[in-house]
Formats: sequence, structure tokens, C-alpha cells
Amino acid sequence: MNRKKKTHSLTATIARSLVLILIISIITTALALMTLVSSQSDAEAINIAGSLRMQSYRLAFDVETESPLLSAHIEQFEHSLYSAPMKGLSYWLISSEIQQHYNHIVLRWEELHPILERDNNTVFIQHVAPFVHRINTFVAELQKSSELKLQRLAIIGAIGLSLIILIVFFTIRYTRQQIVAPLNVLVDACKQVKRKDFRLELLNNSNNELGILAHTFSQMSSDLEQLYQGLERSVSEKTHRLRHANESLQVLYNCSQQLSVSHLTREQFTNMLETMIAIDGLIGAKLIITEQNSSTSEIQVGQQAGQHWQYNELYIDGELMGQLWWQYTLPCPDKALINNISQILARAIYYNRAQKQAEYLLLMEERATIARELHDSLAQSLSYLKIQLALLKRELNQRAQNENTHQAVYDIEEGLSNAYTQLRELLSTFRLAIKDANFGEALNQMLEPLEEQTDALLIIDNQISSMALDAHNQVHLLQIIREAVLNAIKHADADEITVNCQQTERHIHVTISDDGKGFDLNESKRDHYGLSIMRERASRLQGELRIQSGIDRGSAISLLFPLQKG
Repeated sequence: MNRKKKTHSLTATIARSLVLILIISIITTALALMTLVSSQSDAEAINIAGSLRMQSYRLAFDVETESPLLSAHIEQFEHSLYSAPMKGLSYWLISSEIQQHYNHIVLRWEELHPILERDNNTVFIQHVAPFVHRINTFVAELQKSSELKLQRLAIIGAIGLSLIILIVFFTIRYTRQQIVAPLNVLVDACKQVKRKDFRLELLNNSNNELGILAHTFSQMSSDLEQLYQGLERSVSEKTHRLRHANESLQVLYNCSQQLSVSHLTREQFTNMLETMIAIDGLIGAKLIITEQNSSTSEIQVGQQAGQHWQYNELYIDGELMGQLWWQYTLPCPDKALINNISQILARAIYYNRAQKQAEYLLLMEERATIARELHDSLAQSLSYLKIQLALLKRELNQRAQNENTHQAVYDIEEGLSNAYTQLRELLSTFRLAIKDANFGEALNQMLEPLEEQTDALLIIDNQISSMALDAHNQVHLLQIIREAVLNAIKHADADEITVNCQQTERHIHVTISDDGKGFDLNESKRDHYGLSIMRERASRLQGELRIQSGIDRGSAISLLFPLQKG
């Protein structure tokens, strides 16, 4: 079992020092008082003892001279011998030697007193000298005892004062070491804690109150450091979360702002991806847009690090819009933020499709309206003229007009037939019904009825994304392809017709080729307007149309035009 370490109290130690000083002071004072009390009658006793010596010689003189004052002097001698100061020599404070000397003097006087009363002068005189010598010895002992008392008083005072001084110095040193120094350390520690520096080194291993206080203060400082660090971590985490939330909201806001444009293009999707890779940890992203004909369009930003790609599938109402791929390093990006961006991108793709579909339908409706107007006005007029011309030709044949008249009628009939044929082709072009705004689907829908009109193999290789074309450009491109394929079907007598559509970062390249009989580029036919219409549409696309053909070498029509911004 662990034993509790005994605690030494500072107050108890200081109290013991003060008590010890008090006890020493009391003892010293008591001894001094006792010495003073015992020395109070020493001087009088010495004087009386000295007078006894003189009175002894006076008694001897009275005996020799037979002085009548002898009795008075004897009485005075006894009065001095038995006086109070002399009787006080029998107290316990007086040394035994002095008491013995005094008792001997008293006994010797009691022996000499009868001699004086018997008038035995000779005997008394003989014993006076030894008696005076004994008195002298007694006086010397009294003087020596008085001196010893004074020495003892001085020694007691010196010892008491020395002890008190030693205790005071010990108390001062103890106070400085055990109280003042630790208190200064604690004051410095308080200032250190005030400066938010909680790493304290209080080297106080004493078992007193200040040691316990220092240990408790150190523990409190350690707890404060942990609490402060915890608070700092909590504040840092909260700040990081708020900053991250703010950045996430800013990213989402910037992405949503791209949806506010009137027409979504590739540029807006690129801006969304660039906004996305601005998130900490993301280094690259790419958007793969799924077309309805299973083709895809890809937009990539950032740097590809060759690491494993993460991806989210983009769904709207259960329909796959595409995939969002990304690469990241530490710190790991917020998956919830990426999911939100994925939702925005999915809606952007859906909105782009819906927007393009609406524009396409509006354009097709406008073209159908023009076709109806042409059919109801110009086509009806041309039909009426053809009927009237047929009646006029029959009437002229019956009347046998000259050759010039028949030639003029023939020219009018040919011109009218060409105009009617051109109008019919134009009406068929305007009435071209395409259900989907997706370029791949529209291309398949457009070429499907043409494929039924020929025995040639029709090969379609489309790599163009619908996002690269707006509604007007898509219609022009489809019409050029239709016209080229239709010409190959009508005139080339080919076994294989190939439609190749390729897309680069800046251009679209379309080639319609066949292995048919070809034609001479230098020979022009008045009744064929398809090539001129295709060149006109190519100019609308700000592109270039090239035709390559030769007799028995097939034909190839190539269209190259730039992508619009975005």
C-alpha cells in the first residue's frame, strides 16, 4: 500500500520558531531575574561581613583597654552577625560553601562570646586573628559568589541572545527559501500564465503548503493548457468548417451562376469544372456527357496525375446524363460538395438538352411554316402555270404553229419545270421532320429514309457532340449531309456511301464519300442546284466546302468549319 507523504507545515515551523524564541526569552529572563534576586543583598552582606572584621578588632581593643563600651560593641557585633542579609545566606539560591562559612563564623562566635563574658582576655585575643581570618575568607567567598552571579547573568544573557539570533536567522533563511522564493516563482508563473504560456516548470518538491500549492498550480496550468489547446482546436475546427462551408457555398454559387445564361455552351461547363478544381485537394476533373445515341462528349480541366479516378454518375429523373470524374490529393475534398456539384452539372446537361430541343423545335416549326407558305402560294402558282402551259401547248399543236413558236413554248416549259423542281426540293428540305435535337439521333433519323431509297451500304461514323452545335448550325449541317447523300444516291450509282463526322477542339470536319462513278468538276449542269445550296450553307457556318471527284473515281464532299466560342 502506498503511504501518504507527510506534509510539513510552514506555519507550524514558523510558529515553533516563535514559540522557541519566546521560551528562550522567558528562560533567559527568569534566570536573569533569579540571579538578580539572589544578588540583591550580596553587596549589603559583603559590607556587613567586612564590618564584622572591623568589629572583631574593636572588641579585641575593648578587651585590652577594658572599655566600658564592650557590651554595646558585643551587642552591635551580634546585631550585624544575625542581621537579615546575613540570615538570607541560608536560602537555597546561596551556595553551600558560603552557608558553611557563615555557619562556622556563627559557631565560632558562639564559642568566643562566653570567653568575653568570663573576661578571659588573653584567650579571646589569641582567637581574634583566626576568627578575623575566617571572616576574611567568608568575605572573599561572598565577593567571589557575587562575581560568579554577574558572570552567570552575562553568560545567560549572551546564550539567550545568541539562541534568539540563531533562531531569528534560521527563521529568516527558512522564510526566504521556503516562502519568499516559492512565492516569487508562483508570481512569475502567474505572469507566465497571463501571457498564455502554460508550460510551467515549478521545481518545488517540498511537502509544505507552498509545495502543495506549486504542485496544484502546475496541475492547474497543465489542465488550462489542455483546455486552452482544446478550445484552440475547437475554434480552429469551427473556423475551418466555416471557411470550408463558405468556400463550398461560393463554389456552388459560382456553378449555379453559370446556369443563369440564356444559352448553355461548352464554355459554361468548362467554367463549372474550373470552379470545382479550385476546391482544396482536387487536381483534375472531367465531364463525360452521354448522348442519346450512346456517343459521349468529354470536357477535361486541370492536370491528370495518373492516379485513380473517382466518379459520380449524373442522373435526372432516372435518366443518365453523364459522368463526373475527378482526381484528388490531400486534403481529401468534401464528398457532399462534389455530390452537389454533380447535381448542378446533371441539371445543366438536362437544361442544355431542353433548351436546345426548344430552339430546334422552334426552328423546325418556323421552317415548316415557310414550307406551308411556299406550298400555298408559289407552288400553287407554278402548278397553275404548268396546267395552263400544257393547255397552250396542246392548242398550238392543233394549229401547227411554226418551229420558233414551239421552241419558245419548250423553253418556257423547261424553265417552269426546273423552277417547280427546285421549289419541290426546297419544300422537302423545309419539311424535313427530325424529332430529336440530339445531332446523332437527328442524323440517324434523317438518313434512315434515304437508306431505303438505295441498295448502297450507308456507313455512318459520328464523333460530334450535340453540345458543339447550336440549333441553326445543326440544321445547316444536317441539310448539307442530306443533300450530299441524296446526290450520291441519285447520281453516283455507288455500292458504299460513307458519312464521317469528326470533332476537334476548334473545328468540325465532315466528309461524305462514295465509290460511285463520279463526275467531271468542270462540267456544270443547269438543273442541279444542290452544290450551290451546300456552298451557301457552308458559308453560313463560316466554313469551307471542298468537292473531290472524277470519272469512275467516286466523289468526296468535305466540310470544315470552326466551332463557335464555348
